[in-house]
Amino acid sequence: MSIRILTFKGGTHPPHSKKATESLAIERANEPKVVVIPMQQHIGAPCEPIVQVGDEVKVGQKIGEAKGFVSSPVHSGVSGKVTAIEPRLYSGGTAVTCIVIESDMKNTVSDDITPKGSLSDLSAEDIKNIIKEAGIVGMGGAAFPTHVKLTPPPDKKVDTVILNGAECEPYLTSDHRLMLEHPEEVVFGLQALMKVLGVKKGYIGIETNKPDAIEKIFEMAKGIEGIEVVALKTKYPQGAEKQLIHACTNREVPSGGLPADAGVVVNNVGTAAAVAKAIMTGMPLIERIVTVTGQGVNNPGNLMVKIGTSFREVIEQCGGLKGKTGKVIAGGPMMGITQFSLDVPVIKGTSGILVLTEEEARLPEPTNCIRCGKCVEACPINLMPVNLSAYSLANKHEQAEALNAMDCIECGACSFVCPAKRPLVESIRVSKREILARRKKAQSK
Repeated sequence: MSIRILTFKGGTHPPHSKKATESLAIERANEPKVVVIPMQQHIGAPCEPIVQVGDEVKVGQKIGEAKGFVSSPVHSGVSGKVTAIEPRLYSGGTAVTCIVIESDMKNTVSDDITPKGSLSDLSAEDIKNIIKEAGIVGMGGAAFPTHVKLTPPPDKKVDTVILNGAECEPYLTSDHRLMLEHPEEVVFGLQALMKVLGVKKGYIGIETNKPDAIEKIFEMAKGIEGIEVVALKTKYPQGAEKQLIHACTNREVPSGGLPADAGVVVNNVGTAAAVAKAIMTGMPLIERIVTVTGQGVNNPGNLMVKIGTSFREVIEQCGGLKGKTGKVIAGGPMMGITQFSLDVPVIKGTSGILVLTEEEARLPEPTNCIRCGKCVEACPINLMPVNLSAYSLANKHEQAEALNAMDCIECGACSFVCPAKRPLVESIRVSKREILARRKKAQSK
Protein backbone atom coordinates (compact mmCIF):
# COMPACT_ATOMS: atom_id res chain seq x y z
CA MET A 1 0.00 0.00 0.00
CA SER A 2 1.63 3.23 -1.18
CA ILE A 3 0.05 6.39 0.19
CA ARG A 4 1.40 9.93 0.35
CA ILE A 5 1.67 11.59 3.78
CA LEU A 6 0.83 15.30 3.57
CA THR A 7 0.21 18.23 5.90
CA PHE A 8 0.06 22.05 6.21
CA LYS A 9 2.12 24.82 7.79
CA GLY A 10 1.49 25.70 11.44
CA GLY A 11 -0.79 23.83 13.81
CA THR A 12 -0.15 22.12 17.12
CA HIS A 13 -0.27 18.73 18.84
CA PRO A 14 -2.84 18.46 21.64
CA PRO A 15 -3.11 15.04 23.34
CA HIS A 16 -5.23 12.71 21.20
CA SER A 17 -7.24 11.37 24.15
CA LYS A 18 -8.97 8.88 21.82
CA LYS A 19 -7.96 5.57 23.44
CA ALA A 20 -11.14 5.30 25.51
CA THR A 21 -13.35 4.87 22.42
CA GLU A 22 -11.23 4.30 19.30
CA SER A 23 -11.51 0.51 19.59
CA LEU A 24 -15.19 0.45 20.59
CA ALA A 25 -17.65 -0.55 17.87
CA ILE A 26 -20.70 1.59 17.17
CA GLU A 27 -23.69 0.58 19.31
CA ARG A 28 -27.28 1.57 18.67
CA ALA A 29 -28.56 3.87 21.41
CA ASN A 30 -31.74 3.00 23.26
CA GLU A 31 -34.93 4.11 21.57
CA PRO A 32 -35.91 7.50 23.05
CA LYS A 33 -39.41 7.80 24.51
CA VAL A 34 -39.53 11.48 23.56
CA VAL A 35 -37.54 13.43 20.97
CA VAL A 36 -37.14 17.20 20.77
CA ILE A 37 -36.27 18.10 17.18
CA PRO A 38 -35.09 21.68 16.54
CA MET A 39 -36.06 23.43 13.33
CA GLN A 40 -32.63 25.08 13.30
CA GLN A 41 -29.92 22.42 13.06
CA HIS A 42 -27.94 23.94 10.23
CA ILE A 43 -26.30 27.14 9.00
CA GLY A 44 -28.91 29.29 7.26
CA ALA A 45 -32.65 29.86 7.57
CA PRO A 46 -34.60 27.75 10.08
CA CYS A 47 -37.27 25.32 8.91
CA GLU A 48 -41.00 25.85 9.32
CA PRO A 49 -43.02 23.07 10.98
CA ILE A 50 -45.37 21.27 8.57
CA VAL A 51 -47.07 19.16 11.25
CA GLN A 52 -49.40 20.18 14.06
CA VAL A 53 -49.84 19.20 17.67
CA GLY A 54 -51.79 15.94 17.75
CA ASP A 55 -50.53 14.68 14.39
CA GLU A 56 -49.24 11.12 14.10
CA VAL A 57 -45.85 10.89 12.36
CA LYS A 58 -43.68 8.06 11.06
CA VAL A 59 -39.95 7.38 10.88
CA GLY A 60 -38.40 9.35 8.05
CA GLN A 61 -41.38 11.66 7.63
CA LYS A 62 -40.58 15.29 6.87
CA ILE A 63 -41.75 17.50 9.74
CA GLY A 64 -39.90 20.75 8.97
CA GLU A 65 -39.74 22.37 5.53
CA ALA A 66 -36.80 24.47 4.36
CA LYS A 67 -38.06 27.85 3.19
CA GLY A 68 -34.74 29.37 2.11
CA PHE A 69 -32.04 28.22 -0.31
CA VAL A 70 -29.48 27.99 2.50
CA SER A 71 -31.55 25.71 4.67
CA SER A 72 -32.27 22.01 5.10
CA PRO A 73 -35.47 20.08 5.89
CA VAL A 74 -35.90 18.13 9.12
CA HIS A 75 -37.40 14.65 9.58
CA SER A 76 -38.68 12.52 12.43
CA GLY A 77 -36.52 9.64 13.65
CA VAL A 78 -39.41 8.02 15.55
CA SER A 79 -43.04 7.17 14.97
CA GLY A 80 -45.55 8.63 17.38
CA LYS A 81 -47.58 11.73 18.25
CA VAL A 82 -46.58 15.40 18.09
CA THR A 83 -47.17 16.71 21.61
CA ALA A 84 -45.77 20.24 21.35
CA ILE A 85 -44.32 22.79 18.94
CA GLU A 86 -42.58 25.43 21.01
CA PRO A 87 -39.26 27.15 21.73
CA ARG A 88 -36.82 24.86 23.53
CA LEU A 89 -33.16 25.21 24.48
CA TYR A 90 -30.68 23.44 22.22
CA SER A 91 -26.93 22.86 22.22
CA GLY A 92 -26.18 26.03 20.23
CA GLY A 93 -26.94 28.05 23.35
CA THR A 94 -30.28 29.63 22.44
CA ALA A 95 -33.95 28.70 22.30
CA VAL A 96 -35.32 27.67 18.90
CA THR A 97 -38.64 26.30 17.68
CA CYS A 98 -38.73 22.54 18.30
CA ILE A 99 -41.17 19.77 17.48
CA VAL A 100 -41.69 17.43 20.43
CA ILE A 101 -42.73 13.88 19.53
CA GLU A 102 -43.76 11.15 21.96
CA SER A 103 -42.62 7.84 20.48
CA ASP A 104 -45.03 4.92 20.21
CA MET A 105 -41.88 2.70 20.26
CA LYS A 106 -43.09 0.91 17.08
CA ASN A 107 -40.67 2.61 14.65
CA THR A 108 -43.22 2.55 11.84
CA VAL A 109 -41.44 3.74 8.70
CA SER A 110 -43.02 6.23 6.31
CA ASP A 111 -44.30 4.78 3.02
CA ASP A 112 -42.15 7.33 1.17
CA ILE A 113 -38.91 5.67 2.29
CA THR A 114 -37.74 3.61 -0.67
CA PRO A 115 -34.33 3.07 -2.36
CA LYS A 116 -33.60 5.65 -5.04
CA GLY A 117 -31.95 3.35 -7.59
CA SER A 118 -28.41 2.73 -8.76
CA LEU A 119 -25.88 5.53 -9.00
CA SER A 120 -25.43 4.93 -12.72
CA ASP A 121 -29.15 5.45 -13.38
CA LEU A 122 -29.42 8.69 -11.39
CA SER A 123 -28.56 12.04 -12.95
CA ALA A 124 -26.50 14.67 -11.13
CA GLU A 125 -29.66 16.69 -10.54
CA ASP A 126 -31.48 13.61 -9.20
CA ILE A 127 -28.72 12.98 -6.65
CA LYS A 128 -28.64 16.62 -5.56
CA ASN A 129 -32.42 16.61 -5.03
CA ILE A 130 -32.16 13.38 -3.00
CA ILE A 131 -29.49 15.02 -0.80
CA LYS A 132 -31.60 18.15 -0.36
CA GLU A 133 -34.81 16.30 0.50
CA ALA A 134 -32.93 14.02 2.91
CA GLY A 135 -31.91 17.04 4.99
CA ILE A 136 -28.21 16.23 4.74
CA VAL A 137 -25.80 18.80 6.19
CA GLY A 138 -22.12 18.86 7.11
CA MET A 139 -21.67 16.15 9.74
CA GLY A 140 -18.31 17.41 10.98
CA GLY A 141 -19.99 20.03 13.17
CA ALA A 142 -20.50 23.05 10.91
CA ALA A 143 -23.82 21.66 9.58
CA PHE A 144 -23.77 23.61 6.31
CA PRO A 145 -26.52 22.34 3.94
CA THR A 146 -24.80 19.87 1.59
CA HIS A 147 -26.94 20.62 -1.47
CA VAL A 148 -25.81 24.25 -1.27
CA LYS A 149 -22.14 23.19 -1.27
CA LEU A 150 -22.93 21.14 -4.36
CA THR A 151 -24.28 24.21 -6.16
CA PRO A 152 -21.20 26.42 -6.63
CA PRO A 153 -21.63 29.71 -8.52
CA PRO A 154 -21.18 29.37 -12.31
CA ASP A 155 -17.91 31.32 -12.20
CA LYS A 156 -16.34 28.83 -9.72
CA LYS A 157 -14.80 25.94 -11.61
CA VAL A 158 -14.76 23.02 -9.19
CA ASP A 159 -12.69 20.01 -10.29
CA THR A 160 -12.06 18.16 -7.00
CA VAL A 161 -13.98 16.72 -4.06
CA ILE A 162 -12.22 16.06 -0.74
CA LEU A 163 -13.65 13.92 2.03
CA ASN A 164 -12.46 14.89 5.49
CA GLY A 165 -11.62 11.81 7.53
CA ALA A 166 -8.93 13.54 9.58
CA GLU A 167 -11.00 13.80 12.78
CA CYS A 168 -8.23 15.89 14.31
CA GLU A 169 -10.33 17.06 17.27
CA PRO A 170 -9.15 15.30 20.47
CA TYR A 171 -11.40 12.65 22.08
CA LEU A 172 -13.72 12.17 19.07
CA THR A 173 -13.74 8.81 17.28
CA SER A 174 -17.12 8.71 15.49
CA ASP A 175 -15.60 9.24 12.03
CA HIS A 176 -12.86 6.71 12.77
CA ARG A 177 -15.40 4.02 13.63
CA LEU A 178 -17.55 4.93 10.62
CA MET A 179 -14.59 4.42 8.26
CA LEU A 180 -13.72 1.11 9.90
CA GLU A 181 -17.24 -0.32 10.03
CA HIS A 182 -18.89 1.21 6.95
CA PRO A 183 -16.14 2.04 4.42
CA GLU A 184 -18.44 1.12 1.54
CA GLU A 185 -20.84 3.95 2.46
CA VAL A 186 -18.00 6.47 2.60
CA VAL A 187 -16.65 5.54 -0.84
CA PHE A 188 -20.13 5.27 -2.39
CA GLY A 189 -20.98 8.72 -1.00
CA LEU A 190 -17.83 10.19 -2.49
CA GLN A 191 -18.70 8.75 -5.90
CA ALA A 192 -22.16 10.31 -5.63
CA LEU A 193 -20.74 13.73 -4.69
CA MET A 194 -18.26 13.55 -7.58
CA LYS A 195 -21.09 12.76 -9.99
CA VAL A 196 -23.17 15.72 -8.80
CA LEU A 197 -20.28 18.11 -9.43
CA GLY A 198 -19.13 16.37 -12.61
CA VAL A 199 -15.55 16.04 -11.36
CA LYS A 200 -13.04 13.27 -11.99
CA LYS A 201 -10.85 13.67 -8.88
CA GLY A 202 -11.71 12.75 -5.30
CA TYR A 203 -9.50 12.57 -2.21
CA ILE A 204 -10.18 10.93 1.15
CA GLY A 205 -7.85 12.45 3.77
CA ILE A 206 -7.22 10.47 6.97
CA GLU A 207 -4.71 11.23 9.76
CA THR A 208 -1.89 8.75 10.32
CA ASN A 209 -3.07 8.00 13.88
CA LYS A 210 -5.84 5.92 12.22
CA PRO A 211 -3.80 3.37 10.23
CA ASP A 212 -6.60 0.79 10.36
CA ALA A 213 -9.06 3.28 8.82
CA ILE A 214 -6.53 4.22 6.12
CA GLU A 215 -6.15 0.55 5.24
CA LYS A 216 -9.92 -0.10 5.17
CA ILE A 217 -10.72 2.89 2.99
CA PHE A 218 -7.74 2.19 0.73
CA GLU A 219 -8.95 -1.37 0.11
CA MET A 220 -12.50 -0.20 -0.53
CA ALA A 221 -11.40 2.51 -2.98
CA LYS A 222 -8.84 0.33 -4.76
CA GLY A 223 -9.47 0.22 -8.48
CA ILE A 224 -11.97 3.09 -8.51
CA GLU A 225 -10.74 5.62 -11.02
CA GLY A 226 -10.10 9.13 -9.74
CA ILE A 227 -10.24 8.38 -6.00
CA GLU A 228 -7.06 8.73 -3.96
CA VAL A 229 -6.61 8.00 -0.25
CA VAL A 230 -4.27 10.53 1.37
CA ALA A 231 -2.55 9.95 4.72
CA LEU A 232 -2.35 13.21 6.64
CA LYS A 233 0.22 14.01 9.30
CA THR A 234 -1.40 13.87 12.73
CA LYS A 235 -1.60 17.53 13.63
CA TYR A 236 -4.35 19.90 14.76
CA PRO A 237 -6.32 21.39 12.91
CA GLN A 238 -5.57 19.05 9.99
CA GLY A 239 -9.30 18.63 9.36
CA ALA A 240 -10.00 22.34 8.80
CA GLU A 241 -11.15 22.97 5.21
CA LYS A 242 -8.36 25.28 4.14
CA GLN A 243 -5.65 23.13 5.70
CA LEU A 244 -7.10 19.97 4.19
CA ILE A 245 -7.24 21.56 0.74
CA HIS A 246 -3.62 22.71 1.00
CA ALA A 247 -2.45 19.30 2.19
CA CYS A 248 -4.26 17.33 -0.53
CA THR A 249 -3.94 19.64 -3.53
CA ASN A 250 -1.31 22.26 -2.59
CA ARG A 251 -3.89 24.91 -3.46
CA GLU A 252 -4.63 27.92 -1.28
CA VAL A 253 -8.06 29.36 -0.55
CA PRO A 254 -7.75 33.16 -0.91
CA SER A 255 -8.40 35.48 2.04
CA GLY A 256 -12.15 35.88 2.44
CA GLY A 257 -12.71 33.13 -0.11
CA LEU A 258 -14.38 29.74 -0.12
CA PRO A 259 -13.06 26.29 -1.06
CA ALA A 260 -14.78 26.67 -4.44
CA ASP A 261 -12.38 29.55 -5.15
CA ALA A 262 -9.64 26.90 -5.11
CA GLY A 263 -11.70 24.57 -7.28
CA VAL A 264 -12.60 22.25 -4.38
CA VAL A 265 -15.65 21.11 -2.43
CA VAL A 266 -14.97 19.56 1.00
CA ASN A 267 -17.34 17.23 2.84
CA ASN A 268 -17.03 15.13 5.98
CA VAL A 269 -16.89 11.32 5.68
CA GLY A 270 -20.07 11.23 7.78
CA THR A 271 -21.79 13.43 5.23
CA ALA A 272 -20.75 11.05 2.44
CA ALA A 273 -22.14 8.10 4.39
CA ALA A 274 -25.45 9.94 4.92
CA VAL A 275 -25.62 10.58 1.16
CA ALA A 276 -25.02 6.87 0.52
CA LYS A 277 -27.82 5.87 2.94
CA ALA A 278 -30.24 8.35 1.39
CA ILE A 279 -29.63 6.88 -2.08
CA MET A 280 -29.40 3.20 -1.13
CA THR A 281 -32.29 3.09 1.37
CA GLY A 282 -34.20 6.35 0.90
CA MET A 283 -33.86 7.16 4.61
CA PRO A 284 -33.21 10.84 5.33
CA LEU A 285 -30.81 12.09 8.03
CA ILE A 286 -32.56 11.01 11.24
CA GLU A 287 -29.62 9.71 13.30
CA ARG A 288 -25.89 10.06 13.68
CA ILE A 289 -22.86 8.53 15.42
CA VAL A 290 -21.99 10.32 18.66
CA THR A 291 -18.80 9.73 20.66
CA VAL A 292 -19.60 9.91 24.38
CA THR A 293 -16.34 10.20 26.28
CA GLY A 294 -14.20 11.90 28.90
CA GLN A 295 -13.13 11.05 32.43
CA GLY A 296 -16.46 12.35 33.71
CA VAL A 297 -18.52 9.52 32.15
CA ASN A 298 -18.53 5.95 33.42
CA ASN A 299 -18.58 3.93 30.19
CA PRO A 300 -17.42 5.87 27.12
CA GLY A 301 -18.66 4.66 23.74
CA ASN A 302 -19.68 5.38 20.17
CA LEU A 303 -23.46 5.38 19.82
CA MET A 304 -25.82 5.66 16.85
CA VAL A 305 -28.30 8.18 18.28
CA LYS A 306 -31.67 9.35 16.98
CA ILE A 307 -31.66 13.10 16.42
CA GLY A 308 -33.72 14.77 19.15
CA THR A 309 -32.56 12.43 21.94
CA SER A 310 -31.47 14.36 25.03
CA PHE A 311 -27.84 14.50 26.13
CA ARG A 312 -29.01 13.22 29.50
CA GLU A 313 -30.41 10.00 28.00
CA VAL A 314 -27.29 9.40 25.93
CA ILE A 315 -24.99 9.90 28.93
CA GLU A 316 -27.16 7.63 31.09
CA GLN A 317 -26.80 4.85 28.51
CA CYS A 318 -23.03 5.23 28.96
CA GLY A 319 -23.28 4.58 32.68
CA GLY A 320 -24.02 8.14 33.73
CA LEU A 321 -21.77 10.84 35.14
CA LYS A 322 -18.72 9.93 37.21
CA GLY A 323 -17.31 12.06 40.01
CA LYS A 324 -17.71 15.83 40.08
CA THR A 325 -18.68 17.10 36.64
CA GLY A 326 -16.80 20.21 35.61
CA LYS A 327 -17.97 20.70 32.06
CA VAL A 328 -20.09 19.00 29.38
CA ILE A 329 -19.16 19.90 25.81
CA ALA A 330 -21.05 19.30 22.56
CA GLY A 331 -18.20 18.29 20.25
CA GLY A 332 -14.52 18.23 21.18
CA PRO A 333 -12.44 20.32 23.60
CA MET A 334 -10.91 22.62 20.96
CA MET A 335 -13.97 23.83 19.06
CA GLY A 336 -16.91 22.37 20.95
CA ILE A 337 -19.61 24.32 22.81
CA THR A 338 -19.94 24.06 26.60
CA GLN A 339 -23.46 23.12 27.66
CA PHE A 340 -25.57 24.72 30.38
CA SER A 341 -27.94 21.75 30.66
CA LEU A 342 -28.08 18.05 29.85
CA ASP A 343 -31.68 18.47 28.70
CA VAL A 344 -30.71 19.59 25.20
CA PRO A 345 -31.14 17.38 22.13
CA VAL A 346 -28.59 15.69 19.92
CA ILE A 347 -28.71 17.45 16.55
CA LYS A 348 -27.25 16.76 13.11
CA GLY A 349 -23.95 18.41 14.03
CA THR A 350 -23.43 16.66 17.40
CA SER A 351 -20.28 14.65 16.75
CA GLY A 352 -19.53 14.07 20.41
CA ILE A 353 -20.55 14.62 24.02
CA LEU A 354 -17.44 15.22 26.13
CA VAL A 355 -17.72 15.12 29.92
CA LEU A 356 -14.79 16.65 31.80
CA THR A 357 -14.21 16.37 35.53
CA GLU A 358 -14.01 19.42 37.74
CA GLU A 359 -10.21 19.17 37.81
CA GLU A 360 -9.90 18.84 34.00
CA ALA A 361 -12.25 21.76 33.39
CA ARG A 362 -10.49 24.21 35.71
CA LEU A 363 -9.25 27.19 33.71
CA PRO A 364 -5.85 28.66 34.66
CA GLU A 365 -5.66 32.37 35.38
CA PRO A 366 -4.26 34.31 32.38
CA THR A 367 -1.06 36.28 32.88
CA ASN A 368 0.60 39.00 30.84
CA CYS A 369 1.64 38.21 27.28
CA ILE A 370 5.40 37.53 27.08
CA ARG A 371 5.56 38.11 23.29
CA CYS A 372 6.96 34.64 22.70
CA GLY A 373 5.32 34.28 19.29
CA LYS A 374 4.11 30.70 19.85
CA CYS A 375 0.57 31.65 18.82
CA VAL A 376 1.89 33.07 15.54
CA GLU A 377 3.82 29.86 14.84
CA ALA A 378 0.78 27.70 15.58
CA CYS A 379 -1.78 29.69 13.59
CA PRO A 380 -2.68 27.60 10.52
CA ILE A 381 -3.97 30.71 8.71
CA ASN A 382 -0.74 32.70 9.24
CA LEU A 383 -2.45 35.38 11.32
CA MET A 384 -1.11 37.31 14.33
CA PRO A 385 -3.38 36.11 17.16
CA VAL A 386 -1.51 38.15 19.79
CA ASN A 387 -2.26 41.41 17.98
CA LEU A 388 -5.81 40.46 16.99
CA SER A 389 -6.60 39.63 20.61
CA ALA A 390 -5.05 42.86 21.89
CA TYR A 391 -7.17 44.93 19.51
CA SER A 392 -10.30 43.02 20.45
CA LEU A 393 -9.73 43.45 24.19
CA ALA A 394 -9.17 47.17 23.59
CA ASN A 395 -12.46 47.34 21.63
CA LYS A 396 -10.56 48.29 18.47
CA HIS A 397 -12.37 46.00 16.08
CA GLU A 398 -11.59 48.02 12.95
CA GLN A 399 -7.89 47.43 13.51
CA ALA A 400 -8.61 43.72 14.05
CA GLU A 401 -10.50 43.65 10.77
CA ALA A 402 -7.54 45.27 9.01
CA LEU A 403 -5.39 42.38 10.28
CA ASN A 404 -7.79 39.87 8.66
CA ALA A 405 -9.59 38.79 11.83
CA MET A 406 -12.40 37.38 9.67
CA ASP A 407 -10.01 34.77 8.27
CA CYS A 408 -9.64 33.20 11.73
CA ILE A 409 -11.14 29.69 11.73
CA GLU A 410 -11.49 29.70 15.54
CA CYS A 411 -9.58 26.43 15.87
CA GLY A 412 -8.14 27.39 19.26
CA ALA A 413 -4.56 26.38 18.43
CA CYS A 414 -3.30 29.79 19.59
CA SER A 415 -5.00 29.53 22.99
CA PHE A 416 -3.75 25.96 23.44
CA VAL A 417 -0.06 26.82 22.94
CA CYS A 418 -0.09 30.15 24.82
CA PRO A 419 2.13 29.81 27.95
CA ALA A 420 0.40 32.84 29.49
CA LYS A 421 -3.04 31.24 28.93
CA ARG A 422 -4.37 34.36 27.26
CA PRO A 423 -8.00 34.25 25.96
CA LEU A 424 -6.81 34.53 22.37
CA VAL A 425 -9.44 32.71 20.33
CA GLU A 426 -12.22 33.85 22.67
CA SER A 427 -11.38 37.53 22.16
CA ILE A 428 -10.88 37.14 18.40
CA ARG A 429 -14.32 35.54 18.23
CA VAL A 430 -15.77 38.67 19.86
CA SER A 431 -14.12 40.86 17.22
CA LYS A 432 -15.53 38.71 14.44
CA ARG A 433 -19.04 39.12 15.82
CA GLU A 434 -18.60 42.88 16.08
CA ILE A 435 -17.23 43.12 12.54
CA LEU A 436 -20.12 41.10 11.14
CA ALA A 437 -22.66 43.18 13.05
CA ARG A 438 -21.14 46.39 11.71
CA ARG A 439 -21.16 45.07 8.15
CA LYS A 440 -24.77 44.01 8.46
CA LYS A 441 -25.74 47.42 9.82
CA ALA A 442 -23.95 49.16 6.94
CA GLN A 443 -25.76 47.00 4.37
CA SER A 444 -29.16 47.82 5.86
CA LYS A 445 -28.69 51.57 5.44
